[in-house]
Amino acid sequence: MTKEKKQREQRSPSLLLALTPIIAMAVFMGVGAIWLELPAEPMLILAAVVAAIIAYMLGHGYDEMLNTIAEKIAGIMPAMLILIVVGMLIGSWMIGGTIPMMVYFGLKIVSPKYLYLTALLVTAITSVCTGTSWGSAGTIGVAFMGVALGMDGINPAIVAGAVVSGAYFGDKLSPLSGDTNLAAAITHVNVFTHMKHLLWTTFPSLLVAAIVMFVAGRGVQSTGGRGFDKVAEMNNTLSQAFTWNVVMLLIPLLIILIGSAWKKPTIPVMLLSSAVAMFNAVVIQHFSVTNAFNAIVNGFDTSMLPKGFNLGPAAKDITSLLNRGGMESMMSTLLIAFCALSFAGVLSASGALNKIVESLLKISKSTGSLIVVTLLTGILTISTTCNGQVSLLLPGELLRPAYIRRGLHPCNLGRSIEDSGTIFEPILPWTAAGAYMAATLGVPTLSYMPWATLCWTGVIFATIWGYTGIGIRKLTPDEQKTMLAELDKEKEA
Repeated sequence: MTKEKKQREQRSPSLLLALTPIIAMAVFMGVGAIWLELPAEPMLILAAVVAAIIAYMLGHGYDEMLNTIAEKIAGIMPAMLILIVVGMLIGSWMIGGTIPMMVYFGLKIVSPKYLYLTALLVTAITSVCTGTSWGSAGTIGVAFMGVALGMDGINPAIVAGAVVSGAYFGDKLSPLSGDTNLAAAITHVNVFTHMKHLLWTTFPSLLVAAIVMFVAGRGVQSTGGRGFDKVAEMNNTLSQAFTWNVVMLLIPLLIILIGSAWKKPTIPVMLLSSAVAMFNAVVIQHFSVTNAFNAIVNGFDTSMLPKGFNLGPAAKDITSLLNRGGMESMMSTLLIAFCALSFAGVLSASGALNKIVESLLKISKSTGSLIVVTLLTGILTISTTCNGQVSLLLPGELLRPAYIRRGLHPCNLGRSIEDSGTIFEPILPWTAAGAYMAATLGVPTLSYMPWATLCWTGVIFATIWGYTGIGIRKLTPDEQKTMLAELDKEKEA
């Protein structure tokens, strides 16, 4: 029986057959995950089953498919470990006071005259510090919306646009962001190299957003109002719950920055930062050792604060802001990554992945057209699947070989899938992010979309840089040779 399986003739798929599993995935995600609100993971497994049936029809055996899946997962396993350590880092920074301190001083600079600009920048800082766009919008963003509603002459749609832009700036440029680490993982790029390359599109987009917010705020005449009460309540609670030893609380952040600048291994740097933050939690914040260790596993929880501590009127906002982190918080991201890679692995085993890449290369003759194809693939994926992780994983896995064969560093791919997936999602009303932002901020998605300039200018800058060559990193001959060898090894496996 085994001999007969080995003798089965293997055939290459047609383009239509190669695209069938992807079409099936879009249908399963659209009907199952979006319409019926079923979990995304089983939908990806169903798509993998469709891909497996086609692979079997083309002469590929079960063991071959399983080995390819294992190879795909093994390839990003180091990055998966980084994601787990990121959860540990967030939990330790929370209980150690580093993140609460950043939020506290960020809220201190709120100004009525520059509310739009301040909302953009403070939310961006908070998101970089916490690594969560939804968390930043749901806490700091809601506080700014409260300020806007309490002031005359303020347009809530502009404030919402500023909050969304700031929140997703951090989601792209934070070493604590799950999406940032996932994009780096799928393209096999160091996370700090990935973040550095993202600056080519993200910083100009932030600059445009800042200019728009500054100009929009020039006509605001309000001098304040009841809206600032919420900000004051949050800051008052934070200052009572934590001790602001600025020097010690900044050390965990400095360790990350210095480690990145010196290009030190990511995991040891993050572990050292977490250890210092845990020291701060026990020695400076006076939490128990047990709570410090629980925070890095299960995340920080306000119930860890001293018994009888009153969170006051800002209890809901403070709890939503601080209750996060921990290695366990990364498990959902890891699960969907494994499911998506299983789907991609079967696609690869059947030869469908190569067929699709070949077809894409025929219509993308230049670097600029390849970037545009990547952007359109990302936008199409996020529009049909409405899942941010899937919109990073599938285009990243699909197009990485094309970039390497063209002599382009995969960090260009990582940047493009973030520009079209991560930050495009919140301006699409039917996606989870679009619905969440609209519900949380109290402004319809289409109303804040024109003002969320950072979310749609990224694709514009990415296209310009693609056709001009600005900010496009090329592979050296040695780098390309090494990466091509890795691709050949993956293909043989």
